[in-house]
Amino acid sequence: MHRRVVLLSTAAIAVAGALVPAGSAQAGASNGFDRRPVGWSAADSWSEATTVQRYWTSRRMLAAQPLDTPAPRRSNRSGTPSEGSPWATRGAARPLHSTRGITTHGAAWSVPATRTVNAQQVAAVPNSPGLRWTDGGAVVRTTGRVFFTTAEGGNASCSGTAVTSANESVVMTAGHCVKLNGASHRNWVFVPGFDRGRSPFGMWVATRLLTTQQWNAREDINFDVAAAVVAPLQGRTLTDVVGGQGVAFNQARGRQMFSFGYPAARPFDGSRLIYCSGRTFNDTVMTQDQGLRCDMTGGSSGGPWFQGFDESTGLGYLNSVNSFKYDFAQDFMFGPFFGDEAMAVYRAAQSSDTL
Repeated sequence: MHRRVVLLSTAAIAVAGALVPAGSAQAGASNGFDRRPVGWSAADSWSEATTVQRYWTSRRMLAAQPLDTPAPRRSNRSGTPSEGSPWATRGAARPLHSTRGITTHGAAWSVPATRTVNAQQVAAVPNSPGLRWTDGGAVVRTTGRVFFTTAEGGNASCSGTAVTSANESVVMTAGHCVKLNGASHRNWVFVPGFDRGRSPFGMWVATRLLTTQQWNAREDINFDVAAAVVAPLQGRTLTDVVGGQGVAFNQARGRQMFSFGYPAARPFDGSRLIYCSGRTFNDTVMTQDQGLRCDMTGGSSGGPWFQGFDESTGLGYLNSVNSFKYDFAQDFMFGPFFGDEAMAVYRAAQSSDTL
């Protein structure tokens, strides 16, 4: 049987035409690649950042449509993500306040701390295949939609997450949400708490994009991980406004996870935060990824998978992202293992200048 996958980005053309799919890094050889990530400039001046922000009108954001993209190529797989020592940093939420037009609300600030994730949280719906998130908490501010324009000119959408970082300006997402078919995306913005075309916590323009060597060179689905560094907005950094989720790398497989995203294909419309939950399992078909029962559709790519998710605070440890589905198994989502390569992307992003 011919097997394909669907990367979960959404794309639409702005003008008539064909749709197109859409710190210190660790060095050392890994499966024939350097573990250090690849990075490039996005908006590299305040003038360009303003132009990008103005481009994304509500109408353009709402126009994104889901689209199938090519399957991962077996012959181009570069191996299994490197595993090292478990490492994590705790997330933090921001208190209720409003400054210069940017409003945030939630739990009190907590100081990040580095540790291994051991706690297992039990979900209210421990095996949700896809429900609207209604419990509030930090996740409704830190998760958002990502918008960009592909090299072919199509406007596209993914999901992403604001994470705790040294520069307070890092968004984690999927590799194909920053680069696809050998070309990087432009006009890249993150809209946390997206609400039917509105940007309640502002629109954050990427100044630098990073992904793994393996995704950059071969679009190896096992390494479909990326980060964006975003410019300050009205004198404030991203996680100062919305808070940041924790991150965790080299964790045990087969754990209870919560997955979030903004799916836009039917029966969803990209306007609501949707979640899935359950125990992950190893993909036995074609990749080294983990799977989760999940009905989310196009537009959810890059949305977070959390270990140790606390429903009372909406905080957890980002430990994978929505990446793809097999077309013969649409009830299951797959996400990459966060090993040393993913950690290198995060560390490089958090040590980058914002603009």
